[in-house]
Order: sequence, then structure tokens, then C-alpha cells
Amino acid sequence: MLTERIQALVDRHVAGSPRARELLAALEGRRLQVKVKFTPWTVGATADGGRLVLARHAEGAADVVISGTPLALLALSREAPADVIRRGDVKLDGDGEVAERFQELMALLRPDLEEELAQLIGDVPAHGAASLVRRVMGYGRSVARTQAQNVGEYLAHESGDLVPRAEASAYLQGVDALREQVDRVAARVNALESENRS
Repeated sequence: MLTERIQALVDRHVAGSPRARELLAALEGRRLQVKVKFTPWTVGATADGGRLVLARHAEGAADVVISGTPLALLALSREAPADVIRRGDVKLDGDGEVAERFQELMALLRPDLEEELAQLIGDVPAHGAASLVRRVMGYGRSVARTQAQNVGEYLAHESGDLVPRAEASAYLQGVDALREQVDRVAARVNALESENRS
């Protein structure tokens, strides 16, 4: 039942967007698969006859596969997808050109969740629910950043498995300075050799 509602929402957005229809024509027959990590959910979307046809249990080969945790995949709808992928929160495999077209299509079809929810439960409850989701996602990102920072500090300072950033930076600057000195010495040796030949 939920899939049918989402399909109707997608169809409505496609009908209202000439660019979405153009992209669907270019993507005809192409498949996108979304794998939700740590869950049994895999969702598919196929460009078929001017529609983006959704399937709850997508199996078989896909042109583009997107995988990530539920929160990371949800972040794709709130942030620039390129930023989420660059951070490594979401993994993208497959044909790059097809992925770009699907990405543009998804951006065009991205619903305003608060507006869609307002049609079901009313304006005030929808606003409250959307605010709660935003706060929860902000808290989740904050917790993830703090955990990553804590693990990095532990590995660098407590266990000694990693080199602290300041030490690594100083080491790399030393390597660069040494490389420059070696280049200057090599240039002097080459100059002396050419003088001796003449």
C-alpha cells in the first residue's frame, strides 16, 4: 500500500515536470537499485514507458546501485547528494552518466515531505513531525561527528595506532624540505658534470 502511494506521488511529480519526462525518456530501460544497509530492504526504480516504476524487492542487475544506512540515504534528500557521497556515507556503483541522470531526476521528483504529510494529517502536525525529523537528523550527524573525532583521538593519542595530525604534518613538511634540498644538490652535481665535460 505504501509503495502504491509513493508510486502515485512520483507519477504526479513526473506529470508536472517536463524535464523529468525528458530524463525518463533518456533513461528508458535503465534500472536504479537502492540497498538499505543493516535492513532487508532493497528498492528498485526502472525507467519504463515514460514512468519511473518502483519495486519493493529489486533483484537482478542494475545500471546504478546506491547503498547506505537508512539515515545516510535520508541525508540524500536533505543535503547535496554529491556531499553525502564524497563523505562516504553513501556508496554509488555503476554507470556514472546514468547515475548523474538518475540524480537529477531524483532531485526533480524530491517531494516536500512536510507538504505531503500535511495532506494526510494536517498542517500543524506535519510541521511538528518535520521539525522533529530535522532535529533527530541533526542530532544523529552531531553524534556521528563526535564519535569519529573520539575514535581518531583515541587511535592517535591513547593507543598510538595512528600518528596525530600535527606530527604527520610536521613530518610531511620535513620530507618536502628534504626533497627540495636533494633536488638542489642534484642540480649542482649536474652543473659540475657538464662543466667538467666542456
